Amino acid sequence: MIETYGYARAGLLGNPSDGYFGKTISFAMSNFRARVLLYPSGRLEIKPSKADLPIFENLEDLYRITRWRGYYGGIRIIQALIVRFIDYCRQKGIELENRNFTLEYESNIPQRLGLGGSSAIITASLRALCQYYRLDVPLPVQANLVLETETQELNVPAGLQDRVIQAYQGLVYMDFSRELMTTRGYGEYECMDPSLLPKVYVACRTSLSEGTEVFHGNLRERWRRGDPEVVEAMRTWASYAEQGRECLLSRDYRRLEELIDANFDLRARIYQIDKGNLEMVQAARAAGATANFAGSGGAIVGTYADEDMLARLRERMKPIGVEVIVPRIVV
Repeated sequence: MIETYGYARAGLLGNPSDGYFGKTISFAMSNFRARVLLYPSGRLEIKPSKADLPIFENLEDLYRITRWRGYYGGIRIIQALIVRFIDYCRQKGIELENRNFTLEYESNIPQRLGLGGSSAIITASLRALCQYYRLDVPLPVQANLVLETETQELNVPAGLQDRVIQAYQGLVYMDFSRELMTTRGYGEYECMDPSLLPKVYVACRTSLSEGTEVFHGNLRERWRRGDPEVVEAMRTWASYAEQGRECLLSRDYRRLEELIDANFDLRARIYQIDKGNLEMVQAARAAGATANFAGSGGAIVGTYADEDMLARLRERMKPIGVEVIVPRIVV
């Protein structure tokens, strides 16, 4: 029996420049995780989890759950991964043993809130496949395979940030410069000491659940057209991550706080931020904390000064249905 995990992640700085040759800083947290079990069996089977079963208590239950997790469970993304995994092995001349298996999965990562829920399931499944077939796939390549599963097999727009931090875990600074991505196919990924982080929180609001493709809208098309506003924004977000790395190394937390707030403020000028997301950021800042999107909306990440500020943050978030957690960084 093989047991593997993929963890939720939060993008601290630079998001969403990862898909545009930018730079980001992210961390993985064990508060939420996807879990995969894989074991030999006579036939190859992917077992459905609760998210895949079309069984509901009533109409309201169907509506609530669908709005929360979308129209798809995990079976399709695991199936897409296996297809991509086979293609990769064939391209590398790797002959897989004729050994069937059963794969089971479960996840408690809030879906469609920009915490990397889908990619965590794929990452955990890829880890299990690598163990089962005794393959040593380099971490940068694992991140690429997870991304390609979503972009090539499922046609979901996405960047590498989620997949890199879930492959490496911990706290990672990522440089996706055009030169690196075009010459070798992956960026430069620097694992940083999580103890460099100040006090950080993550807050999420499940009522804001929506797919990343909804939030990003026509951003990529504007970037491809060379829209000056979007191109300059991507450069600026990348510079925030670069500056943030220096702030962490020198423990310049005051400047780091400014960068975290600036990252969201620039996003608010480029994107149409809905009222619920804006309300969440405003509540955090009213409590004295910093706030930036952890991903594509529905969850935020930021810093707080002390336990009193954390208590104020929770007090302001509770009336608007937002849960605040202190992330446990995976090392």
